[in-house]
Amino acid sequence: MPRVFSGIQPTGEPHIGNYFGAMRNYVALGDQFGKNSIYCVVDLHAPTNPAAFDPALLAARTFEMAVANFAAGLDPEKVIFFVQSHVPEHTELGWLFTLLTPVGELERMTQYKDKAQKLESTPAGLLMYPVLQAADILLYKADTVPVGEDQVQHIELTREIARKFNHAFGEMFPEPKAVLAKDALRIPGVDGQGKMSKSKGEASTLGILEPLESIWQKLRVAPTDPARVRRTDPGDPEKCLVGDYHKLFSDGATLAEVYEGCRTAGIGCVDCKKKLMTGITAHLTPIQERAEALKADPDYVRDALVQGAKEARAIALPVIEEARSKVGFLRL
Repeated sequence: MPRVFSGIQPTGEPHIGNYFGAMRNYVALGDQFGKNSIYCVVDLHAPTNPAAFDPALLAARTFEMAVANFAAGLDPEKVIFFVQSHVPEHTELGWLFTLLTPVGELERMTQYKDKAQKLESTPAGLLMYPVLQAADILLYKADTVPVGEDQVQHIELTREIARKFNHAFGEMFPEPKAVLAKDALRIPGVDGQGKMSKSKGEASTLGILEPLESIWQKLRVAPTDPARVRRTDPGDPEKCLVGDYHKLFSDGATLAEVYEGCRTAGIGCVDCKKKLMTGITAHLTPIQERAEALKADPDYVRDALVQGAKEARAIALPVIEEARSKVGFLRL
């Protein structure tokens, strides 16, 4: 049976890009593979990008990310779900992998280049981010990794690191493959400035736990097809982020109605947004209600994370012992 691993950063509020791009995949794969599905909140990764990191909020956001995943349908009794820093073997295997990974390969990572150019001083952790990510995956000998499109390059590096370790020290690690949510590869930010991303701040995102009124205020002023200057101008819903959101939240009849209405100027942008808000409300209200119930019972969430870390370490410890032995560390 395949073993699934994926991690999600707690650097900001969980948003619809996280939900459609990863979290729904977690639930589906968990239903299919049970305890062979391993997920974690990757809090060790959060400080690698100082532009998006807030130490005062890290613990709260880590807890909130667990709540969001459970509210979205992930069952901690069915899968293994934990916080990355609660399993220290991640960092040890990450160090072993740094010994095999050329700096030049890391400098070619697109995410590194994009983030580094925005910083006056680049921390080494940002460069090493994908090495720790490789350790996250291979510590569990996972072969299936649900990720967003922007992480595919990192998974290719993980495969290369596995090959190098196996060649240098003997066969040990599988070469994992990325699994994408193909209907939600690049969800645009509500500000119209590229992909939705926590690193861009709340102006870019629609949070899955965000108050519905706040979501509506963002949608109300969100940019639409620039060709629709006047209400009577026809537009192209394929060039409009509201059209993209309808694909996620609206049923087939509503989607057909708003797409035809946009193309023929039969519907205005405000009415189109109101119809979208109806779908968002129907979709997110049950998730938000479950999240409120979980926040009212924090011990349940904490106990689930403690149990998840125990289950993760039960897998990780034999793997790290095997790696230590293969590398040649003295065993007493």
